[in-house]
Amino acid sequence: MKTHLSAFSAALAATGLLLTGCSGGSSEGNAGGGGNGKDLEVVSFQGGFGIDFFKQAATEYESKHPGVHIKVSGGPRVWEQLRPRFANGTPPGLTWPGWGMDYWALIYDNQVFPLDDALKTPPYDGKGTWKDTFDPSLLKLGEYQGKQYELPYHYNIMGWWYNPDTFTKHGWTVPKTFKDLLDLAPKIKAAGMAPITYQGMYPDYTIKGFLFPWVISVGGIKAADDAQSLVPGAWKSAAFLKAAQMIKQLRDSGFFEDGADGLSHTQSQTDFLQGKAAMIPCGTWLESEMRKTMPPGAKMAFMLPPVVDGGAGDPSAIMIGIEPWIIPTAGPNHDLAIDFYKYMTSVDKAKQFITQCGTLTAIKGSDQITLPPLLVEPARLFRESKTVYSIQFDTWYSTLGTESKNAMAALLNGSNTPEEFVDRLEAAAEKVRQDKSKPVHTMTH
Repeated sequence: MKTHLSAFSAALAATGLLLTGCSGGSSEGNAGGGGNGKDLEVVSFQGGFGIDFFKQAATEYESKHPGVHIKVSGGPRVWEQLRPRFANGTPPGLTWPGWGMDYWALIYDNQVFPLDDALKTPPYDGKGTWKDTFDPSLLKLGEYQGKQYELPYHYNIMGWWYNPDTFTKHGWTVPKTFKDLLDLAPKIKAAGMAPITYQGMYPDYTIKGFLFPWVISVGGIKAADDAQSLVPGAWKSAAFLKAAQMIKQLRDSGFFEDGADGLSHTQSQTDFLQGKAAMIPCGTWLESEMRKTMPPGAKMAFMLPPVVDGGAGDPSAIMIGIEPWIIPTAGPNHDLAIDFYKYMTSVDKAKQFITQCGTLTAIKGSDQITLPPLLVEPARLFRESKTVYSIQFDTWYSTLGTESKNAMAALLNGSNTPEEFVDRLEAAAEKVRQDKSKPVHTMTH
C-alpha cells in the first residue's frame, strides 16, 4: 500500500521547463463563452505538453454532447492572465493555472470549489465512483483539511538518470547504495567523466534529488514529515545533518561536475547527454525537454537515488509531483466543468495522453499500455513502491522555500557547512512558525 507526503505540484516546472509540446489535437480554439449551462471556458498552462490534447478532448466532448461549447485557451505564463480574473470574480470554469499560481492562497480564500461530492458520483464511463478511478496516493495530494480541492492529471517522478550504454561499456554497476556510489565515482572520474552533474542555477533539483531522498533514507519518512509540518527542531535533525554531510562529501571528493553551480537545467542536462557526467537528478520530463537538442544516439535510463546503508527509510520510497487542475468557486457551470474533466480523466483519454505526450497520468490502469520506453522503469518503481512522497513546503511557505534554495546553493558551493545549512533551514522554519497569518499544514503517514 502506498503512503504519501504531499504534492510539490509544479514546483519543479518553476525552473522554466517549457518542453516540446505533445500534439495530435485541434490547433484552433473551440467556440464558447458565457454561463448558460452549455458553455465552458477551460484555461490551461501551456508548457511542455501544450494544450492541443485538451482542445482535441473538447472537440470530442462537443460531438458527444450537442449544444455544448467548450473554449480551450492557454499560454506559458497563463497565471498572469488568471490572477486578475480570480481577483474580480470572473475566473474560467476549469483551469490548470500552472506553476506561477499560488493554489493554496486560492484555497484558503475559498476561491476553489471542493470536489468531494463530485468524486462520489460515477466516472464518465459510469462504473463505480469517480474517486476510485484515481490513484489514491496522487489524489491525496490535492486535499486540504480533509477536503478535495485539486485533481491530478499527469504526474512526474523524480530520480536520477544515467546512460546505460556508458555503464555497460565500462562495466559499471548502477549504484544502489551511497557506499556503492562512493566506490563507483573514482572509476567514473578515471574514465574522464564527472560522476554527477546538477542544475546549479535551480537548487530545487538538488533539494529534491539529493537532500530529501537522503533525509528519508537516513531518518525515515517521519523526518521529512516533521520538517514539512514545521515540527520544532525537525529541519536540523540528525537526518537532515547527515544528508547535508553526504552532499558535502560528494563535493569535497570532486564527484560533482566542475562549474555545476552555474549551470541551468538545460546546460547541465546537455552535459549529461554529451557524456561529460555519468548521472544527473531530474524528473521524468527529461526526455521531452531535451528531445530537440539530444545528441544522436544518446541514451538515458532512470534510477532511484542511492540509499544509505542501514538507514531507517524505505528503500523503495519514490518522489512524485502532480500537475493539479481546479474548478474555481466563482466560475460558471460547475456541473459541465466536472463532467468534462471526468471525460478527460476516463481511462481511454488518459491512455491517449500517455501515448501522445509521453508522461504518466493519475488514472488507474492508464499505464496498462505499451509505455514509451523511458517511462517503463519509473512506472514500475512507482507501482512497486511502499512510500510515495512529494515536497510541498516551498509552495506552502514561500519564505522557507526561498531560504532552502539559498542555503542549498551555499552548501553546494562550500560557503556553508552542513551545520550552518541545517541551522539556516531551522531558523527559516521558525520564522514561518511565528507568522500566524498563514495556515500550517500537517503531514502524517
